[in-house]
Amino acid sequence: MHPMLNVAVKAARRAANVIQRASLNLDTVRVEKKKHNDFVSEVDQAAEQAIIDVILDAYPKHAILAEESGGRGLGTSEYEWIIDPIDGTTNFIHGHPQYCISIALAHRGQIQQAVVYDPNRNDMFTASRGVGSFLNDRRIRVSKRINMNECLIATGFPVVDQSMLDTHLAILKDVIGKTAGARREGSAALDLCNVACGRVDGFFEFNLKPWDISAGSLIVQEAGGIVTNMHGEDGWFESGDIVAAAPKVLGQLLPLIAPHVKATA
Repeated sequence: MHPMLNVAVKAARRAANVIQRASLNLDTVRVEKKKHNDFVSEVDQAAEQAIIDVILDAYPKHAILAEESGGRGLGTSEYEWIIDPIDGTTNFIHGHPQYCISIALAHRGQIQQAVVYDPNRNDMFTASRGVGSFLNDRRIRVSKRINMNECLIATGFPVVDQSMLDTHLAILKDVIGKTAGARREGSAALDLCNVACGRVDGFFEFNLKPWDISAGSLIVQEAGGIVTNMHGEDGWFESGDIVAAAPKVLGQLLPLIAPHVKATA
């Protein structure tokens, strides 16, 4: 394992200890509302600090971009860690066991290392650019399904920024009509990992943040999948509008999305 990836794994496990201890007494967890349907708990903050402590102990000159505490040292290092301490906070505070820790490392703007850890299933997804993607040290690949009517598609509803809600629901209606079904589980990072290991065949969502997709996108790509924006192009990292799938599924999923996003291109 690459040394920097090893540090990310260590940091994810340290954060998981914080999160899982707190999950035993959710009634005592303090939760604040950042904006409509956007929550942060004291556990997010404690887990994030645990991750940052591990990373900076190993690499004190590296930059950090974290969901809760923002950026530190940005522009001062070629290396930038992108952190989401709990992707799926709403699930976590409700006791719904679908959330994860997401940690990515970018070098000169390109994601090189990725960890997504699901502490409830003890699923550790990892990827290094050019090396492949792994689930608990076992190599993973995107699904081999090629018929859309057999495919399961994951998505996430735009509950914070609802400007694309009508568009999203129109796409979802067409997707459901052409596939074996859709799933909305509340953690984009885990959705991307599920694409990578073939548990679902594709994923799309609007208005995601860098910490939601940095690690999961590399895990998909290193598992043989493709990541694009809603038009099948680059720019998904900047816009947060993302589609990820196995290559033959992507070619069928994008045409279902295209008629609904053409006007906003």
